[in-house]
Amino acid sequence: MNLKTSTLQLTLNSSTSTWSLHSPQKDAPYLDGVKMCLHYQTKPNAWYAVKKKSHQALETWKKVQITAPEDVPSPHGSLRQVTLTPAPERCGLQIALTFALSEEHSLLLWKVRLENQGESPVWVDKIEMLKAGFFPKKTLLPEPGPVTLKRNTIPAGQGVIRPHPSPGKLGFFSNGWQSWSRTGSYGAKNFYRQTRLGFLVSPMWYNAGTPRPKHLGYFASDMFGVLGDRQHRAGILAGFLSQKEHFGSLHARINERLYPALRLWANGDHARLDPGAYMTTDWAVIQFVNIDDPDPLKPYLNAVAREHGLQSPVSGLQSSTGWCSWYDYFQNITAEDVRANLQTAQKIKDAVPLNVIQIDDGFEKEIGDWLTFAPGFPNGVKPLADEIKQAGCVSGLWLAPFIVHRKSKLARKNRQWLLRNRWRLPVNAGFVWNTFTRALDLTHPSALEHAKKVLRTAVEDWGFTYLKLDFLYAAALRGKYQDPTKTRAQVLRQGLEALRETVGDDITLLGCGVPLGSAIGLVDAMRIGTDVAPEWYPSFAGFKAILRAEPNMPSARNALQNTITRANLHNRWWVNDPDCLLLRPNTKLTLAEVRSLAAGIAFSGGLTLLSDNLSAIPAERLQIAQNILPPIGQRPRVLDWFDAATPSLLRLDLENATGKWHLLAIFNWDWKDKVLDIERERLFLDAGQTFYVHPFWSGEPACILGERLTLGAVPPHGVKVVALRPIMAEIPQYVGSDLHISQGMEVAQWSVTTPALRARLERPGHARGHIHLSLPVPPQNVLLNKKEIPWQNTEGNLYSFAVEFDEVGELELGF
Repeated sequence: MNLKTSTLQLTLNSSTSTWSLHSPQKDAPYLDGVKMCLHYQTKPNAWYAVKKKSHQALETWKKVQITAPEDVPSPHGSLRQVTLTPAPERCGLQIALTFALSEEHSLLLWKVRLENQGESPVWVDKIEMLKAGFFPKKTLLPEPGPVTLKRNTIPAGQGVIRPHPSPGKLGFFSNGWQSWSRTGSYGAKNFYRQTRLGFLVSPMWYNAGTPRPKHLGYFASDMFGVLGDRQHRAGILAGFLSQKEHFGSLHARINERLYPALRLWANGDHARLDPGAYMTTDWAVIQFVNIDDPDPLKPYLNAVAREHGLQSPVSGLQSSTGWCSWYDYFQNITAEDVRANLQTAQKIKDAVPLNVIQIDDGFEKEIGDWLTFAPGFPNGVKPLADEIKQAGCVSGLWLAPFIVHRKSKLARKNRQWLLRNRWRLPVNAGFVWNTFTRALDLTHPSALEHAKKVLRTAVEDWGFTYLKLDFLYAAALRGKYQDPTKTRAQVLRQGLEALRETVGDDITLLGCGVPLGSAIGLVDAMRIGTDVAPEWYPSFAGFKAILRAEPNMPSARNALQNTITRANLHNRWWVNDPDCLLLRPNTKLTLAEVRSLAAGIAFSGGLTLLSDNLSAIPAERLQIAQNILPPIGQRPRVLDWFDAATPSLLRLDLENATGKWHLLAIFNWDWKDKVLDIERERLFLDAGQTFYVHPFWSGEPACILGERLTLGAVPPHGVKVVALRPIMAEIPQYVGSDLHISQGMEVAQWSVTTPALRARLERPGHARGHIHLSLPVPPQNVLLNKKEIPWQNTEGNLYSFAVEFDEVGELELGF
């Protein structure tokens, strides 16, 4: 049986119980002889049983019936679809496989439906959607050595996956489970990055159903991942369009001595399937990827958005600016601290407009006891919400409705609400607040009702319109749920749906510490990385050296990692939250590291929040915030997203009245100074076009780009931001400025009429700095708001103009 579109061909082979996917393009990725497997049990997993042997199905399609191909409407356009139904299992479990190709979007979609037609329950452990390249333990492996065409045969029935017919330098892009989980690319000589803190933090950062490989060249991922070829610039994305039904996991091998291999499965979580009940996986998906495409994962990311009913770009919350109490006061916040910062925000609003004032952790008496207050909030938080609104700002509040402190009143008086393990002990939700925390079992109706009541009170009684919901992973931990028919993904998704329904669509929800796929379509904004921190590397209680390599702990370095690697999610699934910018000088961050944070946040296009005592920020540091406001709002192109563990090359393509230009951010992740000398071809610029190069922050003069971009030394953990503008001879041209990091957004109008140039500059509050122009002839007179301003010829036809104005500057040049 074949399904075919102009870009993909699917072959279903009932005799070998496999499927294959090819492209008509030469040297394209392909999968051949892919196997599937269902793991289930017919007896419950007793409390004393550490591991029980599962039954396996789908490895052979017995007496399979195949429907005729049909065109089916879907959110992804018309799908060419076929369904395979093997004979039922001995226990009465009926399995149906549905495959579909999308002509419009070049995607393969497939799903599995299970229906229990027997008389006894079955328990579903794992639904393997794709298994290719892994050998059984008893299979004799090939001799060690590089993969070559000569060795491109493998034992029959094991499946083949190739990002290129002749494998070159392989890589794997891994997506972390939740907000704080590390996301990034690996090479064949890398190890999977994971914590060494074990049970203290593992429940927080890792999906219980996803492996954590320890061998060279073996990696894991959640929801989706990309197996690719860095030499031939091609790859295969495999994953799921949603995680409403199951958490999806991947396991990849790119070891140079063995063939590439990949597994993709839906975690059944030992959920019980009762007689007459059915279970359906989310759509699994395959996309063939051009690694160097300007938007390589666009077909998949947009398909996920469509699956959740989202339009691109997402509607609702725009890129917001604001203040958060956490990273200066932490839990030592008081109502007076909030008032003081609100007053300061009002004083500086013309220069640094902050439209959200968010109270973070510390207002409540204990984690879980959200409706009683700490001594620093004797009147609760409602008066503060009223004052914030009266000041013309959005009132925000932090809550963690699914996690519970073990010393809380809730944990003591409502023990039946807590999620428990097989020994009926409370599940460990991670070591936070210097204790092992607990989690609510949201399948207990009273526990879910309590979480809804907390949000309802915050919105209806206290008056908050912006809620940051944190530690949401706690609802999806492995345990014995009161309703054993639910998967962990279903429990979390239905819990989040209940919260959204409770507050309504007019309340802004920011998700944090939540598995990404569970929150799509339910939150307006999403934290996409770890917490930032007042220092570059992770530390805790004075311990630094042993924590330096921790990939998921709060730190400026780890926050920037996911800010960059998940930049492509912005305005597709939600507004990205890269976490806060810390400006105060008494942190352990250098000025170069503060600027790197600012550049990462600015290039992310998402939320821009400060989190210092605003009155303690000196003017020169506050200027950094002015430089990145208003937010650019666009997602960048990450040029080395598949080639570097931590990408360092970001590019924004911008356009306004001054024309089109590229904005580059180039990071130095080393611990020492690094001279920037980058080949032009790595920047993917138009061939034959010459460019002006204008740096930001460094004070260096503009120059002309040659075959290499050479910008001098960058401090440790620092960044260079430069604007590249195509040179247009004989006409006045905007080259750059130090007014805004975009080096162009500050220009609201630009008009060239012989013999004059008129431009309108706009910046919040009082603006002071320089703009740089390319002029065919020297100007005769230069006016800003009808007053002459100084200028100088810096080199050739490049000129620098000192500007100072309040909000609007009308520039006039006569020639």
